[in-house]
Amino acid sequence: MKSKGKILVVDDNAGIRSALQILLPMHFSDVRIIPSPAELISAAESFRPDAVLLDMNFHRDMNTGNEGLYWLGEIKSRFRDTEVVLFTAYADVALAVEGMKRGAFDFVVKPWENDRLIEILGKACARHRDNTSGTDNTGSAGSTGGMEPMLWGSSPEMKSIRRTIEKIAPTDASVLITGENGSGKDVLAREIHRLSRRSSRKMTCVDIGAIAETLFESEMFGHVKGAFTDAKADHDGFFAQADGGTLFLDEIGNIPLHLQAKLLRALQDRKVTKVGGTKPVPVDIRLICATNMDIGRMVDEGRFREDLWYRINTIHITLPPLRERTDEIIPLAKMFLREFSEKYRRGAREISPAASDILLGNPWRGNVRELRNCIEKAVIMSEGATLTEEDLSNFVSRNAGRDDWAKADEACREKTAEDGQDMTLEMIEERAIRNALKKYSGNLSLVAKSLDISRPTLYSKMKKYGI
Repeated sequence: MKSKGKILVVDDNAGIRSALQILLPMHFSDVRIIPSPAELISAAESFRPDAVLLDMNFHRDMNTGNEGLYWLGEIKSRFRDTEVVLFTAYADVALAVEGMKRGAFDFVVKPWENDRLIEILGKACARHRDNTSGTDNTGSAGSTGGMEPMLWGSSPEMKSIRRTIEKIAPTDASVLITGENGSGKDVLAREIHRLSRRSSRKMTCVDIGAIAETLFESEMFGHVKGAFTDAKADHDGFFAQADGGTLFLDEIGNIPLHLQAKLLRALQDRKVTKVGGTKPVPVDIRLICATNMDIGRMVDEGRFREDLWYRINTIHITLPPLRERTDEIIPLAKMFLREFSEKYRRGAREISPAASDILLGNPWRGNVRELRNCIEKAVIMSEGATLTEEDLSNFVSRNAGRDDWAKADEACREKTAEDGQDMTLEMIEERAIRNALKKYSGNLSLVAKSLDISRPTLYSKMKKYGI
């Protein structure tokens, strides 16, 4: 039985167009096929498809997928409810993830299976009908701001942290959270806010490492119109935005020494003066900070002000890395499985015993962030109701032990060299970042400087590699 769906196909391969011209009309009521994305927008405007089957590459000898991602963006910006299924000749997981994060409904790898192609296009058409009939499929953002809720483990360390949080959350005491990258410091900060008397007010999150030094005062304290060339209007800084609520300063250890005094003054006085302004404005905030750096040692080395250290360190909580919270790995993985199965419309709802063993045996150097990234990729590539060992095989190390991941990593590199295999640019880049982080004890400013990249670029690459 034919679907009522309208399908627009964009592919420059004549053979593929001919095959689809035979296949798709057998299953969908209206099909239009064009050879070039140059015709895409005009065709979409006149045809008004439910779904677009979009090839990722249109230039000979080009297989980066960038052209497909560009046209995906054009479709979603002009025809928000039109679903896009990506058509790619190579199974590039990173590209698939990126495309789906940018709004693609799903992807199909060439050569395709007819049943799977028809199934995906049928679901895309149904999704389009739901969207245009007033059904709300977008969901709503919770108070966690899109991040996972706090999942408390049963280890003695996590039980102790939970008791501490329950005691201090109702107060306005400043809290410093330390721990490795990706261990969930931001989630713990949100839990403190959720349990506080300020929970009904806004929690303003600031990534200190991503703020350029020249914009620090403007971003933190605000500016008045005309204060500098691009100041077209008055602007409230993060302190003012957090007034009455919680101000979360992530990566606090990355504030340059010469700017620490300005932050200290604002925290002491609970007043801020906008750049270009003259009148101090009172602010009422609860302060939570986080870092992966040893601030105490930085104080001893003269790289962090002692008075600022005491100001932010009323309560100090150290969050253990995920490899020391193994009882949380499977519950977290299942939580991420539910999240991404819903987001990417996959059927996976369970994790097989073999897959669970792999997850428990992985060192998770990137902690919760790496686990989340791993489950996201595995879900995208999964097809069944259970996430299997095969689904995870490309994203986790099968043999790495929890306490000897460094040795396993080195052995892997040696084996690669023995086999005469070349390292990819991404592998080299990831290793360079990890080595620099180790060399400079996690000081991201020094790491970025040594790699000759900006701190925002470093942050982006660390997230990319799950560091």
